[in-house]
Amino acid sequence: MRQVGRDLGVRYVLEGSVRRTGDQVRVNVQLIDAESGAHLWADRFDTDRANLAEAQDTITGRLARTLNLELVEAAVHRIEQERAPDPDARDLVMRGWAWIYSPHSSETRREARQAFERALETDPRSIDARIGLAQILVGNVADNWSSFVKQDEARAEQLLLEALERDANSSMAHRTMGLLRRVQNRLAEARVELETAIALDRNDAYAIRQLGMTLTFLGQSEAAIVHIEKAIQLSPHDPDIANAYSALGLGHLLLGHVDQAIDFLRKARVGNPRFWYIHLHLAGALGLRSDLEEARDALAESLKLKPQIDSLAQLRLYRPWYTNPQFWRPAEKTLNAGLRRAGFPDQ
Repeated sequence: MRQVGRDLGVRYVLEGSVRRTGDQVRVNVQLIDAESGAHLWADRFDTDRANLAEAQDTITGRLARTLNLELVEAAVHRIEQERAPDPDARDLVMRGWAWIYSPHSSETRREARQAFERALETDPRSIDARIGLAQILVGNVADNWSSFVKQDEARAEQLLLEALERDANSSMAHRTMGLLRRVQNRLAEARVELETAIALDRNDAYAIRQLGMTLTFLGQSEAAIVHIEKAIQLSPHDPDIANAYSALGLGHLLLGHVDQAIDFLRKARVGNPRFWYIHLHLAGALGLRSDLEEARDALAESLKLKPQIDSLAQLRLYRPWYTNPQFWRPAEKTLNAGLRRAGFPDQ
């Protein structure tokens, strides 16, 4: 592998093998540091010959997503080992994405923002720094962690427009613009941006999940679930898997699949208990099933994390994309009905 790295001028090598035993097929894959020969990551995929064509898309999709995460982590580890006293913009951008790929919290978002801000100061032309910073700003608005919503939305839009002016085919810029349009409650535009991002990168699990969430708020929960399940299939170990399970739970709840909704929302809560809306949606599902004691506990945790959202009126105020009638009508019969049972008031 070291010789391959030297001959081709590459830092990392992906090695794989295929073994067939009867009708069963196993694909083994490992990522190797071509300079040291160290194994950085390995995975295996099992399928049968009858499903081999379908499995090929699944395997390549998961590899594309996983390698993106692993290569960022490896690059940041290398940067930290070198401990450059004055890191360049590329190093700072990689650090920013490493923080984004960590389990989400206000602290990791703050670290990511600082890295992207420094990268942009170091290289004002950087497209990647613009996209990364915009994703942090929009993500904070989406999760209600922003103290300056309008300012953050305006700055994110400017950063993304500048990025797209320089590279109109940036899937990451389009997907972040899609999220921005969703939190602005411009759902039709959000859908177009996210579909554009997926057309440019069909393995972008984040864009696929965001499209599913957008379809949920457009009142298309069945189609939404298909997209979110595909995103999980592409990135089953995603550091943001909690949001994927949360979105699945909400979709099933709106369709009246209460037990499935509760299962997925409990998984989401285990995945990342910092998101207030996971607890709120779980409270609604439990309330709808008349598990009122557990529903009230979940509601209390939501209020602890986000005390400002203490009624359905405040929920609509803080999350304008919930106000779409196509979403709110089924929510009234499911999510909202369960929340009222748990003691969540209208006003």
